[in-house]
Amino acid sequence: MLLGFMVGDTDPTALATILAILISVGIPAGTGTWLVARHFGAGRQLAARKESLRRDTIEAEVLRMAGRNEGRLTAVEVAGELGLPTTTAEELLNELMARELADIEITESGLLVYAFQDVQHLAEKSQAKGLLEP
Repeated sequence: MLLGFMVGDTDPTALATILAILISVGIPAGTGTWLVARHFGAGRQLAARKESLRRDTIEAEVLRMAGRNEGRLTAVEVAGELGLPTTTAEELLNELMARELADIEITESGLLVYAFQDVQHLAEKSQAKGLLEP
């Protein structure tokens, strides 16, 4: 369209020509650019949401594992059961520790054990009372 206006015998400085170029070339080009940018931006958002969902799922599995293991886990146990690299399991457990969902303990031989205090006390939930009850 732009090429047609340029090679045609219209006055390029006339207001009607400028408006015609804007309507027939500028608006579609701007809208197309916006749509392409939005499409690729949505792809990045989708990838971020998928990664977040994956991390949340793995975290839920770790908490389930902690429930089956008296609230204590090692990175090797998490890696072995979930099929993760040991470094990824350690990073995940350290994130849970940073968010105060787990405490770190160490054995006599130097093994790091992650203790999930809330999971260890789940059996007490049936004895819970209201805050104002004596």
